[in-house]
Amino acid sequence: MPSPAVSSPADHSAPEQSSIRVVIASVAVLLLLAALDQTIVSTALPTIVADLGGLDHLSWVVTAYILASTIVAPLYGKLGDLYGRRVMVFVAVTTFLAGSMLCGAATSMEFLIGARAVQGLGGGGLFVLALSIIADVIAPKDRGKVQGVFAGVFGISSVIGPLIGGWFVEVASWHWIFYVNLPFGFAALAGFFFGFKAQPERVEHKIDYLGAALLSVALGGLVLVTSLGGRTLAWDDPTLLAIIAAAAIAFVAFIFVELRASEPVLPLDLFKSNVFSVTSGIGFISGAMMFGALTFIPIYLQIAKGMTPTQSGWQLIPMTAGLLAASTLSGRYMGRTGRYRILPMIGLSIATVGMFLLTRLMPDTPTAMLWLGLVLVGIGLGTVFPVVTTAVQNTVPRQQIGTATAAGLMFRQVGGSVAVALFGALFAARMAAGLGGSPIEGLANTAELGPQMLATLPEATRETVALAVSNALHPIYWIAMALAFCGVLLTLILKEVPLTGRVVPRGE
Repeated sequence: MPSPAVSSPADHSAPEQSSIRVVIASVAVLLLLAALDQTIVSTALPTIVADLGGLDHLSWVVTAYILASTIVAPLYGKLGDLYGRRVMVFVAVTTFLAGSMLCGAATSMEFLIGARAVQGLGGGGLFVLALSIIADVIAPKDRGKVQGVFAGVFGISSVIGPLIGGWFVEVASWHWIFYVNLPFGFAALAGFFFGFKAQPERVEHKIDYLGAALLSVALGGLVLVTSLGGRTLAWDDPTLLAIIAAAAIAFVAFIFVELRASEPVLPLDLFKSNVFSVTSGIGFISGAMMFGALTFIPIYLQIAKGMTPTQSGWQLIPMTAGLLAASTLSGRYMGRTGRYRILPMIGLSIATVGMFLLTRLMPDTPTAMLWLGLVLVGIGLGTVFPVVTTAVQNTVPRQQIGTATAAGLMFRQVGGSVAVALFGALFAARMAAGLGGSPIEGLANTAELGPQMLATLPEATRETVALAVSNALHPIYWIAMALAFCGVLLTLILKEVPLTGRVVPRGE
């Protein structure tokens, strides 16, 4: 990797080649931690509930982390721009590790939920700061290569997370799915301490506290509504309606505050940029596609196909392979040509075909067809992830790189959260309709469905359930296919600003 000609004075002095390698390795560890923690808990949840009780609070183990991390992500981006990303990395990682230790030591479901919120307060900064730091040490033309590899790291982590979680539950205890974060976190802190030097200068800044609070309420309300609406709370429940109203009011007030703030937490003039606006929309779509595919394919494999959680995890490897190969090649293409516009155009077109194949899933669908669909979806996502971050960082001023990166990741995460919630509600409704609402032999409650229970059901019941699951998934992937096609249309209006070969200092 070539050493940049100029370095950002906001965070470090000009780094040597060896320091850059240390920083990149540390960033990779941060992304590994952030991605693993989004998925490693899933396979351990039944065991956690059996140990701690509180089945009615199960969803909050996941929601607490998503809610906290979504709220603070834009704040980390802005504070990193203002005070330096080195300091904020130490804050984020330390908070994340403290939350991990608390999670591992949890003795009640309420304690675990609170600890997961603490973990999310740190985890929300891992993605944002990691990708922003790359802009501090790597020239735009070379960022695509690095971020392409990081996209592969994220994809691999998303697949191996459930496998690792299941392994720890089987050979040790669920507590270790949280304790495993500690050595990796301390290694990343050491890498940043020695490889990412601080700038001794201090500049006075004015923090947009009101804007940050309003954005937190708006994002928090959105996550809560999509997580709880139609499931934990009915859509006409007064509590849910109050949350919707509070989020809407906070959003409108946030816009008015940001228009007048001297240093807004999310500068609205970013949306005047074609690259930022279009890539934010593409990021929202790609987040919805990825989390939708990853969430519901294991359900199909475990219930319709009767596979174990570990077996279903292995079946996702083709998607990871496609994502890793495409992200690596996309990064090299951007590094060689300095261009990027054609990549998401091709990738989302391929993903559209992949999603179409997933709409054809049935209990007897050949494995090869499933793998082909997953490979195509992975290739599509692999061409998008490196582009959206690199393109934005190439066009915004140096002092807004962290803020813009955080905003882009926020749109991707919100897209994933909204899609999973809405897809989940659609799946539940279609599943109920598919089973007809009448008693089925051996099946007292569809909420009890799982590989172990399926093995005890009569053959005719298993076939009925498998068909109902497959049919319930079809509209989900039709919607995902439509989203991918909308992404293709968005790429048609994306402007291309050629990637430069140097790191631009602050203020230039």
